[in-house]
Amino acid sequence: MSDRFGFKPDFDMMKVLGEFRMPAMPDMEALAAAQRRNIEALSTANRVALEGAQAVARRHMEIMQASVTEMTDAMKAFASADAPHDKATKQAELAKATYEKAVANLQEIADLIQKSNSEALSVLNKRFAEAMDEVKGLVGKG
Repeated sequence: MSDRFGFKPDFDMMKVLGEFRMPAMPDMEALAAAQRRNIEALSTANRVALEGAQAVARRHMEIMQASVTEMTDAMKAFASADAPHDKATKQAELAKATYEKAVANLQEIADLIQKSNSEALSVLNKRFAEAMDEVKGLVGKG
């Protein structure tokens, strides 16, 4: 018999408590090992990102040094032109070459950054997939 609030007098609390199952305790050694692998993956991803940033900085410095050399050579060539028409032609050629070189350099730097980010993310994605497999394994044991 039950009343309108859903209280059932024939409800056996001891039976419910007897059927209650505590979840299995996780394997603490497996959890610790998984956390060590997580930290190692983060460390590797940070190292890859740092190496990528260093490569970008090195390449940027090389580009700057080459630009200074090219600019010096261009100024010498520009100064040697006598006729105004020749100077205008050299100036237009210099502007075009400078623009094309700048675009190529920007693309190269962007590609380096993209590669570095992709490698670091790949390390993290791989570890995440492994961690999900580990969780499935731990849950499957319980």
